[in-house]
Amino acid sequence: MPLNIGVTAELELTVTDADTAISLRSGEVAVLATPRVVALCEEASITALAGQLGEKETSVGTRIELAHLSPVMVGSRVRACATLEKMEGRRLLFNVTVTDRSGLVAAGRLTRVVVETQQFMEKAR
Repeated sequence: MPLNIGVTAELELTVTDADTAISLRSGEVAVLATPRVVALCEEASITALAGQLGEKETSVGTRIELAHLSPVMVGSRVRACATLEKMEGRRLLFNVTVTDRSGLVAAGRLTRVVVETQQFMEKAR
């Protein structure tokens, strides 16, 4: 499973009402919700791995450390970037950031583990 360290993916999102803390029930304000920021970072990490895993493999999220630093209003555009920084066996460590036109919105580290899809699903409860 030789993966390319340094591989990066970027995704953009225009914040809608469905992306807000109110909508996702994670707060009481109509700004980009932290759970949506996390999901966007995970999506960017998956995109970075596109075409790099074996046919019967996938990756699953196991840990995220994220500082959500700035509120973002509905209608604003954000960009998530995930960069594969390190591999420890099957464990993949990503640096993730989310920015908008004013600067940094969130930053952190995300860990994914490469698994054999069938075996993983057999363990699901």
